[in-house]
Amino acid sequence: MSLRAIVLAAGRGTRMKSERPKVLFEVAGRSLLAWVLDAVAEVGADEVIVVVGHGADEVRAALPEGVRAVTQQPQLGTGHAVMAALAAVGEVGGDTILVVPGDTPLLRPETLRALVEARADAPASLLTTEMPDPTGYGRVVRRGSRVVGIVEQRDATPEQRVIREVAVSTYAFDGAALAAALAALGTGNDQGEYYLTDAVAALAADGEVRAVPVADPAEVQGINSQDQLATVVAEVRRRLNAAWMAAGVEMVDPGRVYLDAGVAVAAGARLYPGVHLEGRTTVGAGAVVGPDVFAVDSIIGPGARVWYSVLRGAEVGEGAQVGPFASLRPGTRLEAGAKVGTFVETKATVVGRGSKVPHLSYMGDASIGEDSNIGAGTITCNYDGREKHRTVIGDRVFIGSDTMLVAPVTIGDEATTGAGSVITRDVSPGALAVERSRQREVPGYAARKAKKASRKE
Repeated sequence: MSLRAIVLAAGRGTRMKSERPKVLFEVAGRSLLAWVLDAVAEVGADEVIVVVGHGADEVRAALPEGVRAVTQQPQLGTGHAVMAALAAVGEVGGDTILVVPGDTPLLRPETLRALVEARADAPASLLTTEMPDPTGYGRVVRRGSRVVGIVEQRDATPEQRVIREVAVSTYAFDGAALAAALAALGTGNDQGEYYLTDAVAALAADGEVRAVPVADPAEVQGINSQDQLATVVAEVRRRLNAAWMAAGVEMVDPGRVYLDAGVAVAAGARLYPGVHLEGRTTVGAGAVVGPDVFAVDSIIGPGARVWYSVLRGAEVGEGAQVGPFASLRPGTRLEAGAKVGTFVETKATVVGRGSKVPHLSYMGDASIGEDSNIGAGTITCNYDGREKHRTVIGDRVFIGSDTMLVAPVTIGDEATTGAGSVITRDVSPGALAVERSRQREVPGYAARKAKKASRKE
């Protein structure tokens, strides 16, 4: 006997007011669908089928290897979506069919396991919960304690609409029983669609349909609007931050720390408010990050200090300093003890051990050796209008303020450039390079200028 999972991901999500397929909206750096697929995978499904429709190509492209896509076209309701999936699967007699909506990222694997186990010898089981406001959900109709059906909001009577126990579109079915119930479905409802809930009612007439209650409605919250998405994002952020703090990460104000699910933070790190860590960013032990840092796919090493800065594909070494107001673009690497300071931008640049670019500079396509100092206002002129060129700066170099380094150019070890110079040729190790005209003074200039102005009046 196999467990087959069908994930419903064909809907447009009209209330999202977006052309993006609803299931591809993100929570903590991962799509709604990715969260659901991970939960399903942990249950141990032998086959996973995602039913696609709106934005089918985009959704299909986002699926992990081994997950199969089936197109529902036209989209005639949840029952029709499951029909499309079963038609692609073929014979399902004896299998358990798990049906899960693709927009429930908080759904836990243990809840799905309980749902599958509850079905056992019954034709079906379903997740239910009590919603403070059940508007929009199918109401669970019982006769005594027994489930006899599910009534959609549009088709519910006033008496049924006050029911707070709702179904959340998550079921486990006996394969043969489900196939028979789907074959008997009609479209005699307000939307003219094939309701999967009608199949549940048909199965309840022939045997026990077991309800598995979920205590926390947030776990099974589907996302149909931007405000619901924001609510779920906040809950995921709370869970992630709580887990990291339990692991030894200090958060000065956890309500203002935003971490993607793929981020890793070592115990002993401190995160200040306004920190956004995305992608595969890692933070080492003893690092202090924030306030107000955005880092994506970056490495912040042990003991590093980063504040009021943006990092994209950058690596900050042990004990290095970044900021305030620095921008580290892809390919930037700071070795141990290096510094990139106030209003400095770097791109495809290595700043060597103990070297400093303290302020007001641009280092692009550059290599800086150890213990060098880059003066304020220094720029690597790396683009000639057609191609990028590299600047190489050696060890223990002193670059004077407002130096223009016109690449390709190499500054040798222990060399110095004079402030205000435009360096267009290589500088030998230990040499001083100065490129600027001699200062000239014109005595009495202010008086002559004033006299000339008075004549014009």
